[in-house]
Order: sequence, then structure tokens, then C-alpha cells
Amino acid sequence: MPRKQPPRPNAAEDALRRELYLFALYRTLEAALLALIVFSPIGGLIGEPRDVVLATTVAIAYLPMSVALLLATRRDRSTLAWQACVGVAVDIAVAALITHAIPSAAPGVAMMLLFNVAAAALLVPLWLGMSIAAAAAGAIVGEYVWASLAGIPAERPFAEVLMFSVSFFAMATVSNLLGRQMRESHAVADLRAAEAANLNEVNGLIIRRMRIGVLLVDGSGFVRLANEAALMLLGDIDLVVDGKPRNLRNIAPDLATRLHDWRKSAVVNDAPLLLGNGDEQVEVLPRFARLLVDGETTLVFLDDTSLLSRRAESLTLAAMGRFSASLAHEIRNPLAAISYATQLLEESANLDDGDRRLLQIVHQQCMRTNGIVESVLGLARRERAQPENLDLVAFVRRFLADYLETIPPDLDELKFSHGIGTLPVLVDPRHLQQVLTVLVQNSLRYGRMPGQPARVILRVERRGDSPVIEVLDRGPGIPDAVVAQLFRPFFTTSEHGTGLGLYIARELCRANGANLEYIAVPAGGACFRLTLPGPDALPVP
Repeated sequence: MPRKQPPRPNAAEDALRRELYLFALYRTLEAALLALIVFSPIGGLIGEPRDVVLATTVAIAYLPMSVALLLATRRDRSTLAWQACVGVAVDIAVAALITHAIPSAAPGVAMMLLFNVAAAALLVPLWLGMSIAAAAAGAIVGEYVWASLAGIPAERPFAEVLMFSVSFFAMATVSNLLGRQMRESHAVADLRAAEAANLNEVNGLIIRRMRIGVLLVDGSGFVRLANEAALMLLGDIDLVVDGKPRNLRNIAPDLATRLHDWRKSAVVNDAPLLLGNGDEQVEVLPRFARLLVDGETTLVFLDDTSLLSRRAESLTLAAMGRFSASLAHEIRNPLAAISYATQLLEESANLDDGDRRLLQIVHQQCMRTNGIVESVLGLARRERAQPENLDLVAFVRRFLADYLETIPPDLDELKFSHGIGTLPVLVDPRHLQQVLTVLVQNSLRYGRMPGQPARVILRVERRGDSPVIEVLDRGPGIPDAVVAQLFRPFFTTSEHGTGLGLYIARELCRANGANLEYIAVPAGGACFRLTLPGPDALPVP
């Protein structure tokens, strides 16, 4: 499951906040320019103020207010609309007062106010933008009416005032539509970026969980990326040393040579390579593909030949299982007839002891053959593993309780040993039940000294990162000559055994990605160790 991404900042809001900052910076420039006009000789080039006190007061008040509004855009995280409205309200009031105090600067002030109205409308909803435009138009019209009522001769025609008023509405509309499109574009971009990030996370998870090793090697031979399977095949090494990627030639020289030859001649060498460290080397078949058609960056796929061999073996065993199942069905009918006839002959009164003993032997061998047939059919019907996450300690405890209810009470001991409270594991519970049944039955049957009861211990522990179950007995152990053939099908040292129990148990373990092995006990006895995959293990294909 992909990890939950942390909430990313809203790109549209960040862009609008930058616009608000630039708007506040422009307002500060306006305030500085107004102060320059009022307090320096340059103002004489524009014209003498009509009201010097009013012009001076507005210039002195506007500059610190503009600086305060500029700082607020950096520190105040309130809504953009509120800050824009407060700022443009100050601009409109200052524009009206300066127009009245310095009539000759009125056209320039109106032009600068036009930008302020447009900038504010960019940041607010349409109805609020229209309100700002109406306030700006009302301010310049109100100043014109104020001057007319005061008996001051007009220095500009009323038509100019009306044209600026109409321009305020036009600029507010255009700017607001532009801001809306920008916000919608940023929203779509945010959505696409989130989808791309999620897709990238999913692709990364898929690549990491692939059982095929994948390496990304650049044109200089440095390993840029590697999934978990590749790291396992390379020997669980570090790809980055002192903050720098390692070169493939330093990690796997033979693989680097194979890659160099492929880049040079584009000829694929099908011979497997040995990768890994020390005794943990595995045979790997490398395959190469260019990431770009005309680039040197290469994807290296590492196929574990042991997995391919196991798949081929599984296919062979599946075919043998189907054939054996068909053959077993054909054997069962005549076998049942022989067994029935033997039982009828045993009831005859004309048999001497020798003949009756021979019939008993025939009957015993019929039962043994039938057990072989049943085991073959069970192997052929074996379903694909369906692993589940479960607590191994609790599972083994339930298994022992159920198993003890199915056997008659005797002097044999069957104990459970564990040093941890819980141990998560990923395995098919049906297969684990069958494997434990085989191991416990064998230990109770063969793991005893002559004339003594069997003493069997099921021990659950963790070895490294792997959960382990050990079935130990105090019997005579298994001879070294027999250990090599212990898991072969139909191999048995008992005249009553079928030789399929341990073989089926090992096949079930393989189907779950587990490992079943025999461990010799120096002090006497036998130990079968079952190493299971942890809860985060890769599923078996």
C-alpha cells in the first residue's frame, strides 16, 4: 500500500500570495514617490500643491502605512482577500486626498490607482472586485464634486473622470477573470501533480516488491537506483558511500563487464553470472535495456536462475502429480479387490497357521500401498499457497491443543517452548498445520529410544529476522547416510512408512517461501527446523 503523502502547499495560494507581496511592494514605491513629490524640489515640475498641509499629512501617513502593509504580507497568514481589501482601501483614500491637494497630479494618480484596483481584483471574488472598482470610481468622482462645491475651478474635464471610472470597472473585470483562470490552472496542476506523485509512489512500490532485481546504471557506470531484490542478489550492500553513488565495477565487476560488452556490441550473453558475497553467491542471468533510445542510462534486470529452476521443477512436479493421481486412481480399484479377497480368505476355517500368516502379510502390504496412494492423491490435490499474517506462538499453541485431543493418553511427552509472547509470520495456515502434523507424528513414532517414551519439544523462536519452529526429540537420531535422502519421495527406512510425509512437507514449505531442514543434535536426538517468512516477506510466485 502506498505511503500517505504529507499535505503539499497550495500552489495557487502561494502564487496569489506572491502577487499580494508584489502589490504591497508597488504600494510602497507609490508612497515613496509621493513623498518625493511633496518634500523635494522635483515636485515643482508637476505643479504647486493646492493644499500643502493636506499633501504633507497624506505623504507622511501613506509611507509607514504602506511599509506596514508590506510587512503584513510576510507575517500575517490571514485571508488574501482581507489584506487586499485593506490595502486598496488605503490606496483609494490616499488617491482622492492627493488629487484634491495636488490637482496637477490627478491624471498620474488615477493611472496608478488603476493598477491598484486591478491588482486587488486579481485576489478577490468578482463581486468584491466590482465593489473595489465602484469605490475607486466613487472616490475620484466625489473629489471632483467636492472641488466643484468648494468653488475651486476644475483643472480637468469631467469626461476624463468618467473615463477613468469606466476603466476601473473594466480593469477589475479583466483582472478578476485572469485571477480565476490562474487559480483554476493551479488547481488542475495540483491535481495532476498529486496524481503523478501517487503514480510514482505506486510504481516505486511495484519495482521494490518485484522478485526480479532491477538496477538503474548511468553512462558512467554509477548505480543510481536498485530495488530490494537487486540488493539481495548483490549481497545487501550500500549503494551510496559518503554521499556518492558507487560504481557498478566496484560492486559487481563481472556484471559491469557484461554491461560494457552489451553497450559496445548490443550482443546478449546468455551465460549466468555469480553475484553475492562468499558462500551466499547465486546464479543470475542479466538482461539489459536502454532507458532512452539514444542515451547511455541502462536498466539492468537480474533474473535469479534458482527461481527459474524452482519454477521449472514446480511445473515438472505438477505434471508428475497429475500423472501419479491418474495412476493412483487406477491402482485403488484392484487394490481394494485384493484387500477384500484377503479378508474373506482370512475367515476360512481350512487355513493353517502358515497360510493365515501369508494372508496377514498380503493385507498389511495392501494397507501400506493404499497409504502410498492416499499420499500421492493428497500431493496431487495440493492447492496454491494462500499466505496469511498470523501469530506463530498462538498458532502452535492451538495446534498442540488440537493434536493432543486426537491421540490417546500415554507416557509420551509433547511440550511447547517459546521465549517470546508473539511472533508474526506470513504463511498458509492449512499448509503449516499439515507440515507440523507430519513432523510431530514422525518424532513421536521414530524419536524414542527402545523401551522408553518419546519426548518431543516444539520450540518457537526468532533467528535474525526469520521466525523459526524446531521439532526436537530425544531419540537415536538419523544416520548420516540417510540424511542426504531424507526428503526424497518414497524413501523410507520403515516397513510401515510411505516415504512421502517429509517430501510433501518440504514441498508445502517451498510453496510458502519457507525452508525445512534437518539439524543433527550432538547430544543425541533429531531436530527438524522450519524457517518461515516474516510478515513483510515477498509473496511466492
